[in-house]
Amino acid sequence: MRILIVDDSEIIRNLLDEYLSELGHQIEFAVNGQEGVDKALENNYDIIFCDIHMPRKNGYLVFKEIRKEKNEQIFIMTDSLPDSLAEQAESEGAWCVLTKPFDLDEINNILNTIIERIQN
Repeated sequence: MRILIVDDSEIIRNLLDEYLSELGHQIEFAVNGQEGVDKALENNYDIIFCDIHMPRKNGYLVFKEIRKEKNEQIFIMTDSLPDSLAEQAESEGAWCVLTKPFDLDEINNILNTIIERIQN
């Protein structure tokens, strides 16, 4: 799968890159919300991991902008302390909200569920 990781934390980007690459996924990055919107609208991704709290544009606004153009885009929102923005994104169609620090087994289970749904 082609996955975009939108997160301002280099540590989080590296963790997800290492883990998801080992699972065979193709990974690309955006280091802030605006870059995430730009990349997502210029390219096609199977899944977007998107942090809620970032510079230049928060994750909820990223979600809203991209879904306006690509309403079937699958989003996995991430946050250290999920708040109303995370809940709002989830209530409007984000697949789920993952709390940092991540449980890698949970990520794998979510990806397997998404892959199964896409293939059916």
